[in-house]
Amino acid sequence: MIAGLLGAFAAAVCYGVASVLQAVAARRTETVEGLDPRLAIRLFRSWPYLLGTGLDAFAFLLSIAALRSLPLFVVQSIVASFLAVTAVLGAIFLHMPLNRSDWIALLVVLTGLVLVGLSAAEDRAVSVSEAERWGVLVAAVVLGVLAVPLAQIKGPPGAAALGALAGLAFGAVAVAARVLPGSLHLDTFFSDLGTLFTDPSIYALLLAGGVALLTYSTALQRGSVTQATAPLVVGETVAPALVGLLMLGDMPRPGWGWVATLGFILAVGGAISLSRNGDLAQHEPQRLAGEGADA
Repeated sequence: MIAGLLGAFAAAVCYGVASVLQAVAARRTETVEGLDPRLAIRLFRSWPYLLGTGLDAFAFLLSIAALRSLPLFVVQSIVASFLAVTAVLGAIFLHMPLNRSDWIALLVVLTGLVLVGLSAAEDRAVSVSEAERWGVLVAAVVLGVLAVPLAQIKGPPGAAALGALAGLAFGAVAVAARVLPGSLHLDTFFSDLGTLFTDPSIYALLLAGGVALLTYSTALQRGSVTQATAPLVVGETVAPALVGLLMLGDMPRPGWGWVATLGFILAVGGAISLSRNGDLAQHEPQRLAGEGADA
């Protein structure tokens, strides 16, 4: 369980750094109309986006490992604290000082994470039906279909709508990772590959991940980073937590339910408050991206 907690915190750090890099790259890339996959091609010509995506991939592997030993609500609330990392990095490297309310929000996030960590119990194996595995894939397909009309919405409303959908897609990724078959341990990984690639949850994970990355990148071009990221945090934390509690048997330590609930609310609420610091990438994109990003 300790290894899972450390992995989740490390994932939050990686996601925090990646979010700054990707926001800068998205704002320096030609704006697209609708949901255009060519945006991803343009972004991958930018070194900040490539570096951010690499960090995202590493963070993703860390979060999958954490999800194999911890409940969804614990991992997702810890991962949501990546916005605290973003805010601190912005203050240090982009000279965007934190004001009093920002420091209060940081303290709230840290308090919430401590409470969530204290309330965490070792995850227990649950029996996931074939219908539930297919249900995750269906949800990923529905999110992909919904992304097309939502991408036609312009301005801040479009940023919020696509950010929320990206959050739900990232949440679907977390749920799919939680229900993957096999142990995914290194000593049994290759023997589990046959089972893994015949299971619908692996395709749900890949599809939802692609939808999440594309819709979030598009959302960053529609409005401020705040408008895109705040609904993302809600979607990627609340929805998976509810699925874990209602369907996957995720539970806190006996007698610690109120501590887990309070910690979850504080961590997510503080992260949403801190999300406005994401606008640092909008105000000073040149300082981080430099000449290496393609317009």
